[in-house]
Amino acid sequence: MKVVNSNIPSPIFTPDTLAFLDQLEANNHRDWFKTNQADYEVKVRMPALQFIETMAPHIQQLSPRLTAVAKKVGGSLMRPQRDARFSKDKTPYKTNVGIQFRHFQGKDVHAPGFYLHIANDGCFIGAGIWHPDSKALNQIRSCIVDNPNAYKQALKQLVDAGFVLEGDSLIRPPKGFDKEHPMIDELKRKDFIAIKAVSTEQLFANDFDLWCSDQFSQANKLMGYLCFALDLDY
Repeated sequence: MKVVNSNIPSPIFTPDTLAFLDQLEANNHRDWFKTNQADYEVKVRMPALQFIETMAPHIQQLSPRLTAVAKKVGGSLMRPQRDARFSKDKTPYKTNVGIQFRHFQGKDVHAPGFYLHIANDGCFIGAGIWHPDSKALNQIRSCIVDNPNAYKQALKQLVDAGFVLEGDSLIRPPKGFDKEHPMIDELKRKDFIAIKAVSTEQLFANDFDLWCSDQFSQANKLMGYLCFALDLDY
């Protein structure tokens, strides 16, 4: 008789999550979603909320200033509805799952935080700040000028851990900054987001939360630096 070890945790995310997102992409309209909402709850929202709840103690260890709120609305899980007001693409639903553990003083997705993106065209984790407003962007750039060594240390930690800084950049140097500055490429950045790909094997692993926690810890210097630049506790 085979003995099953009940202490071994089950995977939080399964192929069912990606399968639903694939079906949603092929049927991206409200009637289909309403008909299949029970599947969405079981295959997407419930696992996402379970992941957030499981990650909460890990996030608190990284920084007590970060939030991990397992709520259907208004928490760490981004809503499935798209904001299509200013887009040519009028499909109503996102075909990805977005989870952000952001700084408690930030009111929206533009706050510094850690991020998990799940989609059929690629899963990844992220750390940093996306599309900060002009004031915050100027603070970060000024901090790089005044404290370049700490920023370089944060970049080294990211590179050593396999992260890549991505996002938009200016074509020309930002106004008020020396165009000959040795870190001008960093000063041109409009986003300070470090990204690392996640394989489906990692996503569906029993210990995915532990893997994420370990990876996030490798981006902690960037998070601390950005919060310092923005006068946020970390």
